Amino acid sequence: MKYSDLMVDWLVAQGYTHCFYVGGGNIMHLLDSCSRKMTCVAVVHEVAAGIAVEYFNATAGGPRALALVTAGPGMTNLVTAISGAWLESRELLVLGGQVKTADLARGQVRQRGIQEIDGVSIARSITVHASTVEGVLDRADFLARTEAGSHGRKGPVFVEIPLDIQGREVDPAALDTPAPSPPAPPRATTQQVEDLATRIAKAQRPVLLIGGGVRRDVAQGLADQLAAAGVPVATTWNGADRMGPDHPAYVGRTNTWGQRSANLIVQQADLVVALGTRLGFQQTGFNWQEFAPVGDVVHVDLDPQELNKGHPRTAVALQVDANALLSDLLSLNLGQHADWLAYCRQVRASISQIEDNHTGEGFISPYVVAATLGELCTPTDVIIPCSSGGAFTVMMQTFETKPGQVMVTNKGLAAMGYGLSGAIGAAIASGRRTILVEGDGGFSQNLQEIGTAAVNNLDLKIFIFDDNGYASIRSVQINYFNGRYVGCDRSTGLGLPDWGRLFDAWGVPSLRLSAGFESDPEFLARFNGRGPQAFIVPIDEKQTYFPRITSRMVDGGGMVSNPLHRMTPPLDETLAARVGVYLPTIESNP
Repeated sequence: MKYSDLMVDWLVAQGYTHCFYVGGGNIMHLLDSCSRKMTCVAVVHEVAAGIAVEYFNATAGGPRALALVTAGPGMTNLVTAISGAWLESRELLVLGGQVKTADLARGQVRQRGIQEIDGVSIARSITVHASTVEGVLDRADFLARTEAGSHGRKGPVFVEIPLDIQGREVDPAALDTPAPSPPAPPRATTQQVEDLATRIAKAQRPVLLIGGGVRRDVAQGLADQLAAAGVPVATTWNGADRMGPDHPAYVGRTNTWGQRSANLIVQQADLVVALGTRLGFQQTGFNWQEFAPVGDVVHVDLDPQELNKGHPRTAVALQVDANALLSDLLSLNLGQHADWLAYCRQVRASISQIEDNHTGEGFISPYVVAATLGELCTPTDVIIPCSSGGAFTVMMQTFETKPGQVMVTNKGLAAMGYGLSGAIGAAIASGRRTILVEGDGGFSQNLQEIGTAAVNNLDLKIFIFDDNGYASIRSVQINYFNGRYVGCDRSTGLGLPDWGRLFDAWGVPSLRLSAGFESDPEFLARFNGRGPQAFIVPIDEKQTYFPRITSRMVDGGGMVSNPLHRMTPPLDETLAARVGVYLPTIESNP
């Protein structure tokens, strides 16, 4: 039996059903084998394969996908996708081709084989495991490598397989060793659970902060118990689809670009129990010293390095599985917090999710678009709010999820160009209508994958915020450099397409929206019909994006950021006093 056939059989047995790839000579055996046993999805550029696999795995909840790329440029084109999965702790198995073992340079010269490059050295710092297969491995050894990123703190794996190893004839029976069992994640002891329950019960103003490390099925399965516990629950952006506004304990999404009401609530808590979130700067604010300024933080994470990184300050650090801990915790008495939960609801009700922003005549407010999509989307939809820029932050501030919806993004790397490739992976994984919202600048970075969506006839609805370039970069140049634009729009050298003509090239229908689009019969017919559709949303180049955390320059070129509860623009003093009762001070922005 050919070894590539046997390796693919092993992977199929592990649940792999899909392969995203760009063909190449150094993966010819692997591609042939995958095409016989898996659904293979051709993409135009390797970075799309990696991003699509990450989002496929984050959406599917069962079936698994892998990326298959050839040696040299095939691998280097994938580095951004590997980096994104690394930062978001998501599964991404990459099988990479390599030249024959006899042609490997082995560090003696820069290159010996055609297209050869040391992919393992490139991938090592952004993977859970990276290695070259230089001889035939048995099943246990092969799966120990490929499954290294599927347990504990998850992450990408890169396994490079030379061409001669792929094509070697092997005896399957001689290599059929037992597949390794993944280690169980560490579980909190009974004493740790009871101590945490007591701490919550004694707190006056506790908040549970649920991150992406808490699985969807766990959060949804515990929805009734979370409601009965009566403890306010906030979510991170990666945990955004774990709970929505219909839940009685929900208090919103926190972040440096989060919902103002949610930020105010977390900042007034006297206890924040952070479950399955690494509490990075986006979550705590760059001014992490003032995260939860009047409370203690209990940090629950699988990675000891995250628990010991020094920020934010924590009272208790638990290196345990957040899913099991949450389940165990909700079986205990967490005290009575009805008055605090009522106050949180008052804060939410007092602050509009759509605050005052400038939108010029003839344009559509992106906040209105996001809110409208929240109303139009159904519980079965998959939502992809891209990964950077104004479109991303508007969606995460304004779009309200519904039970059953899946929302996937990648905020750690915050790279432009993730949206379309991610939406392709999510659409294929789910088979459901997938809604992508992305800015014109970000969409342009991987627009070649329109063809992938078209040829696979995906039920993908693409909303492009057309504001002539990079809104976030333009905002920075306005706020910190007196509006001196550099490389952020057509007038400063950024080449963007005519969107209607572009989508026509792939035979994908497009429609330019106008105010009141939600009542337009043509829009509704396209939005609710099957197949790919593009909707171009005219956004004012001078559109403002508030609320947000602002920073100011100080002498020497440094920056000082406001804490999470002090967003720009400042609230009216009367309102601020009503929704900031437990803050140490009510300050206006400097």
